Amino acid sequence: MPIHEHDEIIDAAIRILLKENRQITISFSPGGISIRFPTTRKLAEYLDTPHYYVLPRFGAMERDGLITRVERVGISTTAAGTKELLKLMAERYKEHAEEILGREVLQALQAHAIGNELQSCT
Repeated sequence: MPIHEHDEIIDAAIRILLKENRQITISFSPGGISIRFPTTRKLAEYLDTPHYYVLPRFGAMERDGLITRVERVGISTTAAGTKELLKLMAERYKEHAEEILGREVLQALQAHAIGNELQSCT
C-alpha cells in the first residue's frame, strides 16, 4: 500500500498529538528517531470508526515499514514513518507543531529524518 494511502491515519495521529494531547513522545536510538502514536482505540474513536476497521490499516502500515507495534508498549514510527509524519506535520500543522516542539526542534527532526534516508541509500 503506498504511503499516501496511510495519510488519513497519520494525519489523525498528528491532530491527536498536537491538538488534543498537546505533547509528543520522541525516542532516539541508533536506528533513528521514532514518534509514539496514539493507541488504536484512540485513533478509532477520533476517526469515528469501529476499532476493528482501524486494526487492519495499522497492519498495512506495519507491513509498509511505517510503524512498529509492540505488545504492552505501544505503536511508534519507524525511520520512514517518522519522515512521513514530520512531512505531513510541517505541511498541514506547522504552527501547532512549532508551538509544541519549537521551530528549531521541528527543523532538526526533519533534517535528521531526511539525513537518515540519504545515509540508508548510500
